[in-house]
Amino acid sequence: MKQPVYKRVVLKVSGESLSGQNGFGIESDVINSIAEQVKEVVELGVEVAIVCGGGNIWRGIAGSEKGIDRATADYMGMLATVMNSLALQDALEQIDVPTRVQTSIAMQQIAEPYIRRRAIRHLEKGRVVIFAAGTGNPFFSTDTTAALRAAEIEADVILMAKNKVDGVYTADPFKDETAEKFDQLTYLEVLNRNLGVMDSTASSLCMDNNIPLVVFAITEKGNIKRVVQGEKIGTIVKGSVD
Repeated sequence: MKQPVYKRVVLKVSGESLSGQNGFGIESDVINSIAEQVKEVVELGVEVAIVCGGGNIWRGIAGSEKGIDRATADYMGMLATVMNSLALQDALEQIDVPTRVQTSIAMQQIAEPYIRRRAIRHLEKGRVVIFAAGTGNPFFSTDTTAALRAAEIEADVILMAKNKVDGVYTADPFKDETAEKFDQLTYLEVLNRNLGVMDSTASSLCMDNNIPLVVFAITEKGNIKRVVQGEKIGTIVKGSVD
C-alpha cells in the first residue's frame, strides 16, 4: 500500500456535491460515499479536517440578489453549512469514524465552538473535525474558511472536491469543447487569469501561507485516497510550478 504524502489535510466539500444529481438538498448515497472515502484516508493515519459549503441548501449571494440584506443572507448560508456538517458527521459516525463538528457561531446544543487548539488535539487523536458556519462573518466564502482553517491548523494541503469537474480548465468544459485541463498552476496564474478556482481572498490567503491546493473530482470513489497518496489526478495549485 502506498504511504500518504500528506499528514494533515483540509477537505473542502462543496454543498452542490452533497446534492448529487438532484441539485438541491442532501443525497444520502453521495454523503455516504464521501464518508467511506474519508474513512479510507483516516485508516492510512492521515489527519482529516473538513469544510462544508452550503450551496445545496442556501447561497448568500443568491439571497442578497433577491432583496435580502447581504449580511443576513450570508448568516443563513452559514446555517446551511451547519446542516451539511451534521449530516456528514452522522454518516461518518455510522461507519465508526469518530467525528467532531466545530462551529464559528456558538451552537452549544449541537456542536462545539471552534477552538484552534481543541481542533488540533482532536486531529491528533484520530478524529475527523468538521468546521461549520464558515468564518462566522458575512462576506466571506467557505473557500476562504478552508484557507483560513488550513493555515490555522497548519495543514499540508487543501483538497478541493468537485462534483462536476475533475480539475481546473482554461474555460468551462461544459460550454467550451476546446477547454484544456491544467496539471499545475500557480496562485498568481489563478488570480491573473480569473479562473474561478477559489475566490480571490481564499487564493491570496493560500498563496501568502504557501498552502498547496488540489482540485479533483469526488464523484469517482477512492479519489480522496489517491490524492493523499500522491497520485497525479486533478490539478495542483501552489506557489510555483515544477
